[in-house]
Order: sequence, then structure tokens, then C-alpha cells
Amino acid sequence: MARACSEKKALDITIVDMRKMSGVCEYFVIASGTSTTQVRAIADNIARRLKEKDERVRHVEGEREGLWVLIDCQDVVAHVFFDKTRRFYDLESLWAAAPQARFRDGRPVFTSKRPKKPARKKGRAGAGRSKPAKRTVSRKRKK
Repeated sequence: MARACSEKKALDITIVDMRKMSGVCEYFVIASGTSTTQVRAIADNIARRLKEKDERVRHVEGEREGLWVLIDCQDVVAHVFFDKTRRFYDLESLWAAAPQARFRDGRPVFTSKRPKKPARKKGRAGAGRSKPAKRTVSRKRKK
């Protein structure tokens, strides 16, 4: 799938290893196009290459709009985004704990995992909050 994306000049092709993260699929292939026409061309090329290899495409979604095309082949799911849509949804950060590879020069180049957000400091209650919690004061009504 990544090679099929590359053939249509897709940008920032990323392979996310989902085997330990989800039972839905083994890998995500994420790629971008600079126009909705290019996004559809990338998705069409993926489908054509899979058909040539007698791989079954289970589901395709989003082809008409061309902003986010999802191609489900059971073990591998391709997400082909319009560039701005990809930045908005940021799937790589959503699955940051999963090993990721960039597809360059016809092969995957593994990158280190993205750094996790620092954990909150442990200690007294309320430490690390940016604003203290508001307290409500109850007043007794006079009879």
C-alpha cells in the first residue's frame, strides 16, 4: 500500500504498527495529497495494486469527497488524507505509542516513538493545576 501511495507522489507516507495496539488491523498506512483529486488518485492506485495482487478490499469510504479516504483490507487499513484534514485529525499522535515508520525511497525507515506527554507530578492535592478549584460558600438564611 505504501508503495502504491508513493507511485502517485503522496506526501509523508507513514506506517503505524498496530499489532499490539488494536485487534482491528495489523498496520495503518497514512498518506497525504495536496488536492482532493490527488487523494482520490492515490486511493484508486492502492485499490488497483491490491486487485493486481488478488488482495480483497473489504471497504472503501470517503472517495467522493476526497478529504479522507479509508481503504480497509482487513490486516492493513490505508488512510489517505487531504493535507489539511490530516493535520486536523493527526492520527500519528493519536497512536503515538505504536511503532511508526516513514516510507522513503521505496522502503520503510523506522523512527523512534514520539515522546509522551510528561506525567503530572505527584504530591499534595491540587499540585500541577493551572487554576485552583472554585469554592462555593454556603450562607445560612435568616428566619
